[in-house]
Amino acid sequence: MSNPLLDLSGLPHFDLVRPTDVAPAIRQRLEENRALTARLEGDEVAATWDDFVAPMVDAGERLGRAWGVVSHLHGVMDTPAWRDAYNEMLPEVTRYYAELGQNLKLFDKYRRLATSPEYAKLPPVRRKIVDNELRDFRLSGAELPEDQKPRFQQIQEESAALAAKFSENVLDATNAWHEHVEDESLLAGIPADALAAARAAAERAGKSGWVFTLHMPSYLPVMQYADNRELRARMYRAYATRASEFSAEVGHPEWDNSPNIDRILALRAEAAAMLGYDSYADVSLVAKMAQSPDEVKAFLRDLAQRAKPFAQRDVKELTAFAARELGLGELQPWDVAYASEKLRQARYAFSEHEVKQYFPEPMVLRGLFSVIESLYGVSISPDKAPVWDPHVRFFRIERQVAGKEELVGQFYLDLYARETKRGGAWMDEAITRRRQGTGLQTPVAYLVCNFPGPVGDKPATFTHDDVITLFHECGHGLHHLLSRVEELWVSGIRGVEWDAVELPSQFMENFCWEWDVLQGMTAHVDTQQPLPRALYDKMIAAKNFQSGMQTVRQIEFALFDMRIHHEHVLGKARPVMQILQEVRDEVAVLMPPAWHRFPQSFSHIFAGGYAAGYYSYKWAEVLSADAFAAFEEASGVAGSVLDRATGERFLAEVLSVGGSRPALESFRAFRGRDPKVDALLRHSGMAQSA
Repeated sequence: MSNPLLDLSGLPHFDLVRPTDVAPAIRQRLEENRALTARLEGDEVAATWDDFVAPMVDAGERLGRAWGVVSHLHGVMDTPAWRDAYNEMLPEVTRYYAELGQNLKLFDKYRRLATSPEYAKLPPVRRKIVDNELRDFRLSGAELPEDQKPRFQQIQEESAALAAKFSENVLDATNAWHEHVEDESLLAGIPADALAAARAAAERAGKSGWVFTLHMPSYLPVMQYADNRELRARMYRAYATRASEFSAEVGHPEWDNSPNIDRILALRAEAAAMLGYDSYADVSLVAKMAQSPDEVKAFLRDLAQRAKPFAQRDVKELTAFAARELGLGELQPWDVAYASEKLRQARYAFSEHEVKQYFPEPMVLRGLFSVIESLYGVSISPDKAPVWDPHVRFFRIERQVAGKEELVGQFYLDLYARETKRGGAWMDEAITRRRQGTGLQTPVAYLVCNFPGPVGDKPATFTHDDVITLFHECGHGLHHLLSRVEELWVSGIRGVEWDAVELPSQFMENFCWEWDVLQGMTAHVDTQQPLPRALYDKMIAAKNFQSGMQTVRQIEFALFDMRIHHEHVLGKARPVMQILQEVRDEVAVLMPPAWHRFPQSFSHIFAGGYAAGYYSYKWAEVLSADAFAAFEEASGVAGSVLDRATGERFLAEVLSVGGSRPALESFRAFRGRDPKVDALLRHSGMAQSA
């Protein structure tokens, strides 16, 4: 094989691909695609689906599959060699897509197809693709005057480079800091498994004692359980100031994302103005369910008004408890997680660490797969494929058809945190379902988390929040893998409005709270006993513990995101931290220190796809809660929320249709009506709010 990135006959060749393969493979694909584009532009090629659109789809997949492997490895194996290989080609790939999006000849052919007799004869799914392409050409600057297109292209290239740099700065700043502790008395309160992981980290670094890092599996147990207030304060400040001007304190001022934020916002505002929009927020919403920035802000403020009384009650209770029981007369930000955990234990007589012992990885996966199999009539089993890390696992999903097992899709599962892996959790596509001639290309997904790995001879154990995160990402994966759409550009999650794409993921989270689900996915890591019903009842009683605080925190992020992208317009820039303070004054109930630099690590909006779209989490949570209510209603008849009939309807009307029709139509087809906020308020314990 000359270059493994060019072989699309099967799964990615993670055992063979090297950083040196990237530039030649991507440049070859770019050259091939540009040659094809030149041919398709010509008058000799008819503006029809078969002659024009189908070759465009094929060319896009060939490049997308190769670059997708490179992008994936940049996220999960960010070594210097892979980072250099990715960054070398990022400008060229961005330039190609910018050129494509501005190609007026291609745009004209799509317009001719849309007004031709053939368009009316196309299946609805193909008409949807043509309509999406026309929209995306306009948003890519195809209608700009020729003398403005080079500048628009420059904006796209610089924006892509800045996004990559933003993410790299966060990872580098996270990796650069650690807390080395040699005095065991300073570690009182921290659970044994977290201490074992810190001991192992110290050994890997050639140090005595314990090493704690800013990666979440190491950071969070300290913030929740460490009795030493100074230790919590040091780690809180280090985490809160990552990739900011305070990076100069560790000798790396180049990691400061502050100028990157300002430049990213300026470029987005300039691009929006060139396209004729008032702000980048208006551009972002063109392809979403929400109609305007004002509608989004009204939605968020309405939810904030409902949630804030509960959030204020949460803070009042926490402050009083911390003063009365913990001697913390003035609750500081680095005390909040610690005091909250103590309050949870006092009120509900259990700790997150106690619950964690009942969620060893093998049982969690068995329970997750059982939910999927019960709802959708498929089977999940281990499979084999080349992987990028020895701990990555691979699975296949099958369905019985005419008495035989038929492959539905496959997925990689990369669960553990690593220094070369960006933080957070995500799902991405490796291969997308499509029909090619007489054959069907089955989908493949990446499911990536950052959980603590196993220590010693025991399996990894997950907190209940970790379990919820895994179910969430698996929901995205199912949206991709269970698609029945056979047209590439609207199959799986493709073409789905961004503020609806979280519906299947947040929907899956609900099953993590069901007794008949947890019974089959828990076994104490030492005793193998299942989760006791008494402990489950305490978990349910605590389910909405501080839900008001959590809700307004998410609203704070979402409103900040929408405001900076709506108010930062060409020639008029407002300080980002000033807007953040205004948002906090409006909706927050806990104020962080003045030196807190949350935006500098807000990768979702500055390095991900959520710019002027972070509200999607709450928007889609309304949809997901209402969708799950259908399973709750069915359980009154079926006796379980794992109702196959309702699952099959959800699969048929939501998961399987991908982006082939508007998300609101899919929701209505499943629920029989428009979404209501009632279920979300009920699930969050805020049903009586006004």
